[in-house]
Amino acid sequence: MELILAVVIALVVAVAVTSGLVISGRKKKQLPPAEPPSTTPTITAPPAEPHVGEEAETPREEPRRTVEEVELPAEAAPEAPVAVEEPVVEEPAAPEIEVPEPTAGRLVRLRARLARSQNSLGKGLLTLLSREHLDEDTWEEIEETLLTADVGVAPTQELVDRLRERVKVLGTRTPDELRGLLREELVALLGDFDRTVHTESPEDTPGVVMVVGVNGTGKTTTTGKLARVLVADGKSVVLGAADTFRAAAADQLQTWGERVGARTVRGPEGGDPASIAFDAVKEGIAEKADVVLIDTAGRLHTKTGLMDELGKVKRVVEKHGPLDEILLVLDATTGQNGLIQARVFAEVVDITGIVLTKLDGTAKGGIVVAVQRELGVPVKLVGLGEGPDDLAPFEPGAFVDALIGD
Repeated sequence: MELILAVVIALVVAVAVTSGLVISGRKKKQLPPAEPPSTTPTITAPPAEPHVGEEAETPREEPRRTVEEVELPAEAAPEAPVAVEEPVVEEPAAPEIEVPEPTAGRLVRLRARLARSQNSLGKGLLTLLSREHLDEDTWEEIEETLLTADVGVAPTQELVDRLRERVKVLGTRTPDELRGLLREELVALLGDFDRTVHTESPEDTPGVVMVVGVNGTGKTTTTGKLARVLVADGKSVVLGAADTFRAAAADQLQTWGERVGARTVRGPEGGDPASIAFDAVKEGIAEKADVVLIDTAGRLHTKTGLMDELGKVKRVVEKHGPLDEILLVLDATTGQNGLIQARVFAEVVDITGIVLTKLDGTAKGGIVVAVQRELGVPVKLVGLGEGPDDLAPFEPGAFVDALIGD
C-alpha cells in the first residue's frame, strides 16, 4: 500500500514538473526587433580642457609627481640643414670677334652701289658730249649738270674749258674716245693728293687719329668702321669715347670696338671730353697699341663755345705727342652746307683728311671736288652704305669709273 502511494506521488510530481516546463516555455518574453542604425553620426564631445589656474585631474591610483620626478622625453637631434642649390647665373658670352673684310679694292667692290646713285652725273655728261653739234647751249647744259652735282663754280669752269679745247682738237668723237677723254679730265679734277690715313707715329707711341664732325654725319659710326679698316690691316686699336654729350654715343662706339676686339676708354655721360681723350691715349701707350681713335662730340658749327672745347681736346691730346691725323666727317647729301661746316672746323683744328659719308645716297658726287678745293685737303675715305665694311679708301680712278661706266 505504501508502495503504491509512493508511486502515485512520484507520478504526480513528474506530471507537475513537466507542465511547468511547458508553461514556462510558452510565456517566454519576446524581444522587440532591433532598430536600424541611425544614419546621423553621434558626436562625442572631447573632454573639457582645464581652465587657466585649474589642475588637471589625476587618477587616484597614480600618486602626484614633482617636476623633477617626471622623465622628459629625450630631445630630438636637430635636423641637418637642407642644402639649397644656388641658381647658376651664366655670364653673358663674350661677343664673337669678327674678321673685317680686307680694305684693298673695297671701292672697286662697292662700285655698283656708287654707280647707281651717280648715274645722272656721268651718263648725263657722256650724253651731252656725244651730240653731233656741241653748240653753246650744249656747253651750258654740261655746266649745269656739273653745278647740280655740287662740283663747284670754279672747278666746273675749269673742266668745261678743258673739254672744249680737247674736243675741238680731237675732231672725231666716238663713244670710246669721249669716255676716255671725260675720264682723264675728271681724274685730273680730283687732284693728286696723298690719300693715306696716317696712323704711324714718328715717336715710340701709338698713332693718334681724332675724328670730328657735326651731329648726324655718321661720325661715331665712321669711327667704328675705321677701327675695322685698321684691324683688317693688322693693327691693334684703342677707342676713346670722348663724345660725352650725346646719349649712348659711348655704348655705340664700344659695341663697334667689341666686334673687332678693340678696347674702348670711356667716362661718365656729360664728363670732360678732353680728360677721356687724354686717358685713351695714355691707355694706348700702356697697351702698346698701334692706333688710338678718338671720337669727339658732334659739335654744331653755330655754337662757338663747343668749338672752343674741341680745340681744348686737341691741345690736351698733344701733351702725349703730335696728332697724326684729324679726319673731318661730312655728309655728302648736305652739299654746300657741308662746305660751311668744313670751313668752321678748319679754323679750330688742322684738318688733314675728309671722310664723305652717304655718298651712295646722293647724285651730288661733285662734293668730292668742291670740298677738296675749299680746304686744300684730300678726301681719304668714303662711306657707301650701312654695312660694317662699307667704308672704303677713296680711289679717284675707281670713283670716276663708277660715274661714267665702262
